[in-house]
Amino acid sequence: MYRPRAFMEDDVAVLRDFIRERAFATVAVVIEGRIHFAYTPVILDGEGLGRVRFHLAKANPVCTAADGAALNFSFLGDDAYISPDWYDTQGRVPTWNYMAVEASGTARKLARDELRQLLVDISADQENRLRPKEPWRIEKVDAAKLDGLLNAIEGFEVVLQSLEGKFKLSQNVTDADKNGAIAGLEGRTDTRSLAIARAMKSRC
Repeated sequence: MYRPRAFMEDDVAVLRDFIRERAFATVAVVIEGRIHFAYTPVILDGEGLGRVRFHLAKANPVCTAADGAALNFSFLGDDAYISPDWYDTQGRVPTWNYMAVEASGTARKLARDELRQLLVDISADQENRLRPKEPWRIEKVDAAKLDGLLNAIEGFEVVLQSLEGKFKLSQNVTDADKNGAIAGLEGRTDTRSLAIARAMKSRC
């Protein structure tokens, strides 16, 4: 990832929290000289940089190539257009603020019992976010149907070897310009602009 110094984020705790909050990744792998992408929910746990667990349909070419392969992950957060009219400084040009985290490591295919546990963990993580609704549990699925579903997917674990973030939030402009951009974003109604305004405030 291209990361000018002003936008670097290397705090592992911050990056891990970012991934847990998004929990959905773009996965990239090189197959016969071409980059292939897949999209999947993930669970991040483990020590240090952590490990990412995920599953893919067996028919997905990325799934076929993943075991033992070097994988890259991209986690995109919110993003928003920044108008130069919001700045105090004249002569600036439009830009885009955003947050992104990238990670990489080598994949290991999960055993069947590990795959089932992955599905339990993913659903539990997301269902807990829906409380006070009573969480859905995998035991609600008929055993034969669940067996068929498990036959159609593969799970993987990647112990992360790299983890880095880029939080481009107007750190390279004056406080007056930054505050102007925050006010401009807060004048919009879309959730992404408001989220970027909050992120900019948190890093002032």
